Amino acid sequence: MQAEKVAQAAAEKLRMEITVRRRSDVQIIQLRGVVRLGQAVDTFRQAIDDAFSAGDVRLVLNCAEVPMIDSSGIGVMVKSLSSAKQRGGDVRLVNPSKFVTQTLRLIGVLNLFSTFEDEDQAVESYSSP
Repeated sequence: MQAEKVAQAAAEKLRMEITVRRRSDVQIIQLRGVVRLGQAVDTFRQAIDDAFSAGDVRLVLNCAEVPMIDSSGIGVMVKSLSSAKQRGGDVRLVNPSKFVTQTLRLIGVLNLFSTFEDEDQAVESYSSP
């Protein structure tokens, strides 16, 4: 019985949740959990594709609650940035976790993203020229 509870708790930690909301003309995508190859990355990619399909090109990714991201998750981030820029938009990061920041830096793509401490700053940055 105890082993089942431990296994269930471990599974909960690995599950990823995505919350999408809008503030003015900015789409905020909040990620919670591990972003790695499989359903998590597929769900993340779908959220980005849905935003672009709806005409949203100003995106904010809140990565504060992402304890781990693998290369497939990084790939979705970089591709979404490229796609947004081609459409005249951008992807900005909010408070990426230490692991996300270190991984982006190690791969050499951290400098591609504008990073902000909170969502208000990230959203407001789209208003300033």
